[in-house]
Amino acid sequence: MQRTFLKSKLHRVTTTASEVDYEGSCEIDGVLLDAAGIDAFEQIQIYNINNGKRFTTYTIRGKDNSGVISVNGAAAHKADIGDLLIIAAYASYNEVEVKNYAPTLCYVDGKNILTKIK
Repeated sequence: MQRTFLKSKLHRVTTTASEVDYEGSCEIDGVLLDAAGIDAFEQIQIYNINNGKRFTTYTIRGKDNSGVISVNGAAAHKADIGDLLIIAAYASYNEVEVKNYAPTLCYVDGKNILTKIK
């Protein structure tokens, strides 16, 4: 049996751009993607702490150490510049994998610079 668990999380990142006139997705600093083990074009869930909106999109790799978190396309209506977000990726695990399972939790400062990985 496969079960779905949190794979990784970027906790309380700050939205740096919100661009409606873009084809879609969420651009994320490459260092943060690497730390969280999230790949370009991977599906993510975004939870907006400021307004409670939750939505699904995919990632685009941003420039390393840029601090960029740009919510684009239709999703831009759900996040304003300065909003705090939780970005989560999930994966399916079998019963053997679950026994050694632990998510990767990434924490940042106010400029979206990685400060801690748990």
